[in-house]
Amino acid sequence: MEDKNIIQLYFERSETAIAETAAKYGKLCHTIAYNILYNEEDSEECVNDTYMKAWEVIPPQIPEKLAAFLGKITRNFAISKYRHNSSLKRGGGQVACALEELEECIPDKNTTEQAISDKLFVEQLNSFLEKLPAEKRKVFIQRYWYLRPISEIAEEFSMSDSKVKMILHRTRNTLKEVLEKEGIVL
Repeated sequence: MEDKNIIQLYFERSETAIAETAAKYGKLCHTIAYNILYNEEDSEECVNDTYMKAWEVIPPQIPEKLAAFLGKITRNFAISKYRHNSSLKRGGGQVACALEELEECIPDKNTTEQAISDKLFVEQLNSFLEKLPAEKRKVFIQRYWYLRPISEIAEEFSMSDSKVKMILHRTRNTLKEVLEKEGIVL
């Protein structure tokens, strides 16, 4: 079913909206949650919470890209669940590890200018990602959006772990330079 038809079902308050969402995007949402939590039950809970959140916010919101909209909701629920569980052993430590890797590229939350620069940061990040070669962009997104382990990324792209690590390292450094050049406080 087309995304616009699924969204229309939400606007009509038809319960089939959730069934159609699950049929089309259930696996994607589950993968996102599982890559963060490495726990089936918690992942399923996050996916179900995603469906309920979508039900609550559509309408009035009309997502431009339903997959990205649902993925972001799932990711937020999974990260919240991860923090709640607060165990580095869960998820093989991938969330903590990935966030630590990005630490130097994320603006400092404790500055007064941060509220103003958040929008600029998002614009700069999107611009940066658009300019990356497709393979590097995909590797970066797989690691820092989907929080996938380096070994899985390496396997998917037929690379060695060290090549993936080098791509990520160089991309983070370039991102840091771009953000600093734009005056974004890190």
